[in-house]
Amino acid sequence: MPRPRMPSQVDGAAAADNAQAEQELSFLAKQIPPSPCDACPNRSAFGDMTNAHKPLQKQQKKEVAKKASGHILKRPPSKASFEEKQLNSDHFAKKGATKDKEEEVDHSLTSVVPVDNNDQLDDFYANCEYAMDIFIYMREREKRFLLQDYMNYQPDINKKMRAILVDWMVKVQANFELLHETLYLAVKLLDHFLAKTTPRRNKLQLIGSTAIFIASKFEDRDPPRVDEILYICDYAFSEKRFLSAEKIMLKVLKYDINIPIAYSFLRQYAKYAHINMETLTLARFICELTLQDYDFAQEIASQLASACLLLALKMKKLGGWDPILEHCSGYKAQELYPLVKKLNFMLTYRHDEKLKSVRSKYSHRVFFEVAKIPPMDMLKLEEALQS
Repeated sequence: MPRPRMPSQVDGAAAADNAQAEQELSFLAKQIPPSPCDACPNRSAFGDMTNAHKPLQKQQKKEVAKKASGHILKRPPSKASFEEKQLNSDHFAKKGATKDKEEEVDHSLTSVVPVDNNDQLDDFYANCEYAMDIFIYMREREKRFLLQDYMNYQPDINKKMRAILVDWMVKVQANFELLHETLYLAVKLLDHFLAKTTPRRNKLQLIGSTAIFIASKFEDRDPPRVDEILYICDYAFSEKRFLSAEKIMLKVLKYDINIPIAYSFLRQYAKYAHINMETLTLARFICELTLQDYDFAQEIASQLASACLLLALKMKKLGGWDPILEHCSGYKAQELYPLVKKLNFMLTYRHDEKLKSVRSKYSHRVFFEVAKIPPMDMLKLEEALQS
């Protein structure tokens, strides 16, 4: 029977394990350029999705032919009629409740209608006719995807390894110019897969790249090809093994990958309350930092998005959680205070210099350099929340 180790020996062993883990996963940081905003050009696949490469004369002929045949898109409804429809709560209440529903719908949400900015109402694709339905649906789905603390049951991986992997996934998302929704969904897939399996640490890159591949096919119009994933992983595994990992992950998740993410809720809140782009970007930066921190993995997506936006408003001195945001999100300001303080603590003290992908990304002028905005003093934040 092995002799028990003293506390100092245990601490030394843990430090040795972390050092070994960092060494084993250090190759992740070498595959992607460290500056994701120093743009690599759009991939060639985007050229196939447009008519930019066709002669102007052919394009004009095509448009003339459409008009002649009568295939003309109808103009979208006027702003007045659309706003009247949005404000009709009875209309939305009828749409939100179906006769053969399996679960009871929260009718307090039927009056919550996140809408796009008024200047986008003339855009045919920006008319959010289904916004309320989608919002209620995603709020209901949150209850099905509550994560438990799975890290204590992992025999070979820890929080540090997960943080390194997510940092690499941020670089992959930027390198392939994927949607931010893809990154958030990929991290959700990663967490839910790890909550149901116990893989070895040398499988983490395979799991992370598989999660990105699945999420990109769900969210992006132009997901990366298999050979592109293999290249960016430096051919650490074969195509056959990668496709096998995709099948395994989908089976473990029971093919249910439409997981609510904080990014989508944050965008809807900002549109509803007409938050300016710089403040929204600051909230996105805070929200994206939480992807690396395992302590935020168990937070409810809609509540996390609300807390990130409230902290951004306080950092920009733009007021607090007004009635519009309270009505839109369904959360009162007092419910968000503990999470807001936790987020500000993360910004202030939990800054790992080795995991800098998110901070480097949001230090670029394209993102208003919001990563350079200093966090609030904890005491001043407490005063601001109480005021």
